Amino acid sequence: MPDSSAEETLLLVDPDLDFLDWATKHLAADNLRVLRCDNAANAIKVVEKTDVGVVVAGMELQPFDGLDLLGRILQHSPQTLVILTAGFPTTGQIIEATQRGAYDVLRKESLAFELRPVVESALQTRDERRSADEPANEELPKHDGRVKMIGISRALQEVFKLVGRVARSDAPVLIAGESGTGKELVAKAVHEYSPRRQREMITINCGAIPENLLESELFGHEKGSFTGAIARRPGRFEQADGGTLFLDEIGDMPLSIQVKLLRVLQDGTFSRVGSNETLKTDVRIIAATHRNLAEEVAAGNFREDLYYRLNVVEIPIPPLRERREDIPLLAEFFLQRITRKNGMARIRLAAESITDLQNHNWPGNVRELENTMARACALASSNILLPADIPLASPPGKPNSITPALLDQFLEAAPPEEKPLEWASRELAGRMLERKHGELKDAAVALKLTSAELRKLLATAKH
Repeated sequence: MPDSSAEETLLLVDPDLDFLDWATKHLAADNLRVLRCDNAANAIKVVEKTDVGVVVAGMELQPFDGLDLLGRILQHSPQTLVILTAGFPTTGQIIEATQRGAYDVLRKESLAFELRPVVESALQTRDERRSADEPANEELPKHDGRVKMIGISRALQEVFKLVGRVARSDAPVLIAGESGTGKELVAKAVHEYSPRRQREMITINCGAIPENLLESELFGHEKGSFTGAIARRPGRFEQADGGTLFLDEIGDMPLSIQVKLLRVLQDGTFSRVGSNETLKTDVRIIAATHRNLAEEVAAGNFREDLYYRLNVVEIPIPPLRERREDIPLLAEFFLQRITRKNGMARIRLAAESITDLQNHNWPGNVRELENTMARACALASSNILLPADIPLASPPGKPNSITPALLDQFLEAAPPEEKPLEWASRELAGRMLERKHGELKDAAVALKLTSAELRKLLATAKH
């Protein structure tokens, strides 16, 4: 624990007496007094009579739950730091706890290795804030749990906490992650836990609309402004006024449109296509991309000033292969949803199937897992899915594996007049371009090259 001449008080609140005994011994330290109680009502009495620095409380308490306890503690003692614990904290619990001012939210099964360092960090923070006069955290109304993000991994819980922290502000948010990781779901969570949740969140995919139509989609147009404009039409910025505009795949936005978007971010004004009238809008911008925008800026494909305007708060979404403990929960969730939707009997996963799913690399992330479960349900011959019933793109545990024999065969195919490494690089680049359907940007991102580097590499093949 942090060294301090002043004694600090830690309060443990949990109905499980065995847990209280364990935590008391686990957290014992010099200059730390540990108090404990088994219900929320008594915890409030302790906080009212004692200067408690840190509280570690379970979510499931009586006569009111951990979230209510959090609000009451911070109302009485704003400088007390509260750490909440739960067996399987839900998305809504983590986001709302963070919004209400919780220092952290921990899963009970991880407390053996996470509780002590988090408490030490909280005590250090408490010591640094001791002389500060901080306002109480304002309680927010409870939400109905409409956001459905599934996962118990620490990586995903960190995403939930970021959502809770950023949702209350109007700061632009950039959600970064591979395709299929659930970026739109995170955007919806930010909106639904924000003060703008009573208004609409409008979504537009910047990569799915041709450049000549994207400007009109965003800003609207006047009658006769271009061929086919038979009437005035409001754009997404007008429709989202007072709410949130989610710009999906912002990395695919053409440079000509980026300039106009920058103006809206700077002063909230825009004009419809074919109009000189300046309109104002009050919109919170959330953007998402599977590209590395910093690399796109360096390659000249994305405006640097727009990048910094959008990237006020970044929420990185981890790929599924980095949170394998979430795979069984996600697979079960998709199975239940698919069988309910189609009026099917319940289908379960065999233990061996769960192991195979966790060993798979999931290049398509959560979207690929959902599609895999849908195919497995459609082809299921019984109510238990065995490994043979689940179509995986590559052998479990050996995604994209290359054998020495295959490498030898590849090198032997190099023309004798060519340097093998240069030839192999061009061949791989050309193959990746084919896989990305000729999209140079996508192929460059997959190869971790800039577009200019890939173009130069491909050019060397032309003799």
